Amino acid sequence: MSNSSVRVKSIFVYPIKSCRGISVSQAAITSTGFRWDRQWLIVNSNGRMYTQRVEPKLALVEVELPHDAFSEGWEPLKTSYLVIRAPGMNVLKVPLKVPVNKVDGVSVWNWTGPSLDEGAEAARWFSSYLGKPSWLVRFDAESVTRATDPNYANGYKFMFSDQFPFLLASQESLDALNKFLKEPIPINRFRPNILVDGCEPFSEDLWKEIQINKLTFYGVRLCARCKVPSISQETGIVGSEPTQALKTLRSDKVLRPNQKQQGQVYFGQCMVCKNSMTGGIGKVIRVGDPVYVIQRVSSTAEAAA
Repeated sequence: MSNSSVRVKSIFVYPIKSCRGISVSQAAITSTGFRWDRQWLIVNSNGRMYTQRVEPKLALVEVELPHDAFSEGWEPLKTSYLVIRAPGMNVLKVPLKVPVNKVDGVSVWNWTGPSLDEGAEAARWFSSYLGKPSWLVRFDAESVTRATDPNYANGYKFMFSDQFPFLLASQESLDALNKFLKEPIPINRFRPNILVDGCEPFSEDLWKEIQINKLTFYGVRLCARCKVPSISQETGIVGSEPTQALKTLRSDKVLRPNQKQQGQVYFGQCMVCKNSMTGGIGKVIRVGDPVYVIQRVSSTAEAAA
């Protein structure tokens, strides 16, 4: 395969949905996406998810896993914890050993199913932090499957992400957007799993198939953005940007004028990994890996959205 100028610049894993991510040098790919990604979720008394859309304070919740947790084949010890910190709160340590108690009726968008209850201490911690009854639950991968929308990606699964197991964006796209903003924003506003650089701005819109470390990823849908990118991940304060700039530059009216208008703005490409559904070892991507574009569409208007 010829040389590629495109490289993996950063890899991010978000263990608790809507809380801070962890920047890692490598990540193992499982049947549901990166290992540990969106494996936990905070829910209300009805089992509905809390996200930054409603609780922007979640942007300030820091999450830490053992360093070795991102090495392929690592298994938790009895002394392995998910460590959670937030302003004004004591440190919460949640054992990585899979809990036994189940809770029914946990829901993320239009999916509802049973999950694993991380217990009373975690529930007290999040209830105190958010000021309302809250529980921390863990995806029950042993007995529950959450499938991707077959209209876009048939036969793939994921945990508590919104729609797909991976989100890819490029540094060049962020740089291009930042030229239109009074105050530049960092990539953490967009919460990608894979950040690449060395390509043209927004070229990831066009990527139908790419390869990273001999693993095949399919671009399945442009990522429609909600209000979360307008929440500062350093302060939890909601602003008007980049939503306004995205409406000018990246709306379906601008990008897909002849397609059905949905009033959406787009940044990044949702992806699945072909190799996630097969066994075997060596399914790891690393910062610095070349990214080879195998197949692309000719314009953003042709991309699925």
